[in-house]
Amino acid sequence: MSTDPPGFELPLRLFLGFRVLIDELHAELARRGHPDLRPMHGFVMQAIGTRGTTAAELGRRLGVSKQAAGKTIDTLERIGYIERGTDPGDARRKIVRLTERGVDSLVLSARIFDDLRAGWARTLGEDRLRALESDLRLVTPPDVFRLDVPGWFGGYQ
Repeated sequence: MSTDPPGFELPLRLFLGFRVLIDELHAELARRGHPDLRPMHGFVMQAIGTRGTTAAELGRRLGVSKQAAGKTIDTLERIGYIERGTDPGDARRKIVRLTERGVDSLVLSARIFDDLRAGWARTLGEDRLRALESDLRLVTPPDVFRLDVPGWFGGYQ
């Protein structure tokens, strides 16, 4: 009889680790003045990037429809994280850009993730955490900034 855990436990544990980090991130963001942000918003703001983008391009980057991207744009604009404007190079083209508040939330998120990683290092030990990160790099694609998770999960088509 095998003492190995069932195969389905691995993806569930990996997802739970992700969920723990994201939930802790958002709790801390809320404490630091960003209570309206949701996990999806981080993917969206990363996909908008520092140069801005169109709703159609945002949908492609996220793996969702232009309409789904537009709904999220509406929400993020209403709560002050992005703004709509005209492309300086083409007045017919509408661009969404991060506001100062949007940029601040991403910078703060990066610092909080560093703190969360440090907490995991205290719990697991720095060597074990580095080994875990190294092992995950062996079994995952090199591009860690895949932003199509919303479309992959299928909830925003």
